[in-house]
Amino acid sequence: MPEGDSIHRAARRLQALVGERVEVETPNPRAAALNLASRLDGRRLEAVEAVGKNLLFRFEGAVTLRSHLRMNGRWRVQPRGEPVRGKPWLVLRTAELEALQWNGPVLELSAGVVRRLGPDILADGFDRSVTAARLRRAPTLPLAEALQRQELVSGIGNMWAAEALWATRLSPWLRVGDADDEALERLLGEANRLMSAALERSRAPRRVYRRAGRPCRLCGTLIRSQGQGDANRIAYWCPTCQVGPSEHRH
Repeated sequence: MPEGDSIHRAARRLQALVGERVEVETPNPRAAALNLASRLDGRRLEAVEAVGKNLLFRFEGAVTLRSHLRMNGRWRVQPRGEPVRGKPWLVLRTAELEALQWNGPVLELSAGVVRRLGPDILADGFDRSVTAARLRRAPTLPLAEALQRQELVSGIGNMWAAEALWATRLSPWLRVGDADDEALERLLGEANRLMSAALERSRAPRRVYRRAGRPCRLCGTLIRSQGQGDANRIAYWCPTCQVGPSEHRH
C-alpha cells in the first residue's frame, strides 16, 4: 500500500494541474459507474492536498474529490496525448498535461473520512506530544498496530512502522500503555524524520522491513516476522535490539 510519503510525492506532481480547468474521464467501467466525470468535467482544479494516505482534489464550486489508492493504486502525470495502456480509473486533463490514476478503487466526492483522521505524520508543524496523547487512546494496542491506525496518526503504513520501531529500538509488540511518553514521542519523531527524508530525497535501504531471516544490521541477530492484529499485517523486528516482548502474548 502506498504510504504517506508516496502520497505527498504524488500531490507534488499533481500541483502542475492546479489552477487549470480540467477535462475528466473515467475509462474504467467501475469508475464510470461512480458518475464522477459529469460532476467534475470543466471545473477548475483549485488545490491538491495530501492528508495521510488520501489525496484531496478541491475543485471550484466547493466540490472535493477524495482518492485513496488502497494496495495497488498509483497516479501518473504525463504530457497530454502520450500513449496510455489499459483503462485508468480516472483521467484529469488540461491543455498540456494529464493525470491518470490506476487501480485506486476509492474515489468519492466527499472529504468526510479525512475529518476523522489523526494528525498527518508529514504535516507542517507536526506535534509529537499531541499525537502521542492521541495514541494513548488505544493503550492495549501493540505499537506497530497503533502507528497504523489512521484515526490515531495518519500516513504511516507497515513499512514505516517497522522501520521507525527498529530505529528507536522498540518492539512492535510493546503495548502503547507500557511505553512512556518519551518513548512514544521519540517513535513518532523518528517516523516523521524517516518519512520526511524519503519525501525530500529517496527512501534509504530498509533496515528491517521484509528482511525476515536476515541479520540485523546493528547486532547480527536474525530478523523475525509474524502476523499481528485482526488485519494480520506482518510485523518485523530484531529480538535482540528492540526493547519489549518479542512475541504476542495471549
